[in-house]
Amino acid sequence: MTSHTNNSWTVAGQTFHSRLIVGTGKYKDFAENAAALEASGAQIVTVAVRRVNVSDPKAPMLTDYIDPKKITYLPNTAGCFTGEEAIRTLRLAREAGGWDLVKLEVLGEAKTLYPDMYETLRATEILANEGFKPMVYCVDDPIAAKRLEDAGAVAIMPLGAPIGSGLGIQNRVTIRLIVEGANVPVLVDAGVGTASDAAIAMELGCDGVLMNTAIAEAKQPVQMAQAMKLAVEAGRTAYLAGRMGRRKYADPSSPLAGLI
Repeated sequence: MTSHTNNSWTVAGQTFHSRLIVGTGKYKDFAENAAALEASGAQIVTVAVRRVNVSDPKAPMLTDYIDPKKITYLPNTAGCFTGEEAIRTLRLAREAGGWDLVKLEVLGEAKTLYPDMYETLRATEILANEGFKPMVYCVDDPIAAKRLEDAGAVAIMPLGAPIGSGLGIQNRVTIRLIVEGANVPVLVDAGVGTASDAAIAMELGCDGVLMNTAIAEAKQPVQMAQAMKLAVEAGRTAYLAGRMGRRKYADPSSPLAGLI
């Protein structure tokens, strides 16, 4: 279950103090990636298992810059379009690094990169039965989210907008419904473009936010990473504080009765 403190959250028995998860793609080099990670304060990075250098064994490696003993690596199945591809990819990840906390995404097609929910649900069940702890990328559908949780997902990760689009949170109502119905952490995954988007995700009650392009493709990635850290913290604090109710008309800050 999710911790309701501002400082920590728990997934699959592991507790983290940062509610921001960052990716490891699209940066100009590993050094910039590592600098952005440090500025973000994130404790988890996603790593695309299929994006492996097999041609030059002397080339720099991500582990040279981001220490897996200090930062939790979250292998993901980016680029997988069938359940079989995703399952095989994560089995290889477990053999290579012993990872069982993983991020599952099974894409439907290349134009939208929307998840194929039939394949995603099927893969979730198989992976959970094999002892994996899948954090699952999914559509913003409360019913689908609950089925994933029942199938063994340890976290639900609905998209805020298409991957890499930077359009921001387009579906506040359904994400809020997913949060209200979930017994596992809910993290917005995909669509964040700037800091205000991250704050909105947290104000909806999400346990965290995952992003890659919003930081990596910023003009100043390290500075944007710092902004995202602050936005996630501010959004979470605002959620815990409880926002004022919305009104259709103005309501004066000072009483109108008893004026001189």
